[in-house]
Amino acid sequence: MKFAVRSRQAPALPGVHGPARVHRRTASVLGRLHAGDVAVLDHLDMDRASAQALVDAGVVAVVNASPMISGRYPNLGPQLLVEAGLTVVDSVGPEIFDRVRDGAALRVDGDAVHAGGTQVAEGRELTVDLVASEMHGARSGLSAQLESFTHNSTEFLRREQDLLLHGHGVPRTATEMAGRPVVVAVRSHGWEQELRGIKPFVREQRPVLVGVDRGADALASAGHRPDVVVVTGGSDDLPAAAVLRRARDVVVLVERGAPRSATEPFERLGIRPLRFETSATTEDAALLLASAHEASLIVGVGMHATLADFLDRRRSGLASTFLTRLKLGPDLVDAAAVPRLYDGAVRPRHLVGALVAGVLALAAAVSVTPVGQQWVDELSPPVTSTTSDLIDNVRGILP
Repeated sequence: MKFAVRSRQAPALPGVHGPARVHRRTASVLGRLHAGDVAVLDHLDMDRASAQALVDAGVVAVVNASPMISGRYPNLGPQLLVEAGLTVVDSVGPEIFDRVRDGAALRVDGDAVHAGGTQVAEGRELTVDLVASEMHGARSGLSAQLESFTHNSTEFLRREQDLLLHGHGVPRTATEMAGRPVVVAVRSHGWEQELRGIKPFVREQRPVLVGVDRGADALASAGHRPDVVVVTGGSDDLPAAAVLRRARDVVVLVERGAPRSATEPFERLGIRPLRFETSATTEDAALLLASAHEASLIVGVGMHATLADFLDRRRSGLASTFLTRLKLGPDLVDAAAVPRLYDGAVRPRHLVGALVAGVLALAAAVSVTPVGQQWVDELSPPVTSTTSDLIDNVRGILP
């Protein structure tokens, strides 16, 4: 006789669990992430754009070899991660890349990282309160960055003066932008809400749609077809191949004097890209492209519009962003402001009001014609004898 034996499962270990996606460069990790993964990377002072990409990928934890906040400036990435509910551990050291292989099952519990039942790293778990405290200290030390910013701006202006002042070096696109509004979309914090807010504007004004890197995927997911896609050559943060093929123009940013091989990956996809030799960031290059082609208005989706966003840029891109905004001036409008300034949608009540006003105007015009008078007489109720006598009595009383 066989007796039923109840199997006892081992209790689940505390913390969050998931397969590791390991690479020192954040951009390389982002291209391989899936929901439930644990991102293991080395990113000093994580910016909000990278943090938003991690949140969008659905990771459950982020393990950083370097400090998330070094104190040099108030970067916004860590705050976004902890507010999204992710487990974040930083300052675990570069040794983690020797101890954890890509795809290994990881468990992150507090400030400890475990692989295969063994603790492989220990760092610092970030909480909302800790991030707020670190950010306060980073703001107080911001003045030390001003000298470096001034130097970088001067160097960028020296390198890109022909582009900034005269628009030299901008490739000629097949998409006509002169005199038309242009929407430049970046996949960043709040881009979904901003795209929804400008739907009436896009539907009625038919602007040129420009996607920046994964911003082209954002446009496609919102039901739009990007006319122009601007990407960085050699980047891992590229939009889907189908989106690139549907675009009328694909502009690839390369270093000055870069060989033709820089654009060969796009040619293998059947795309004939346009080279744009500049040291500006991809986002700024897209804005300068629209400006050089004399767009009537440029609407930025997911742009870095506030002072905090501006300071959160990579140090190499800070001068590019600052000088590009000065170049565009009033031609650039943030997408968040468009719904407050533009409401071109026709409401049903507007149609009903116009219809009623038209009918009343037509009736008044017809009523003064002989035919209209005849219709009025025919529609009027007959006058009875009692009514006739009443009218005669009233006439007799009146002088």
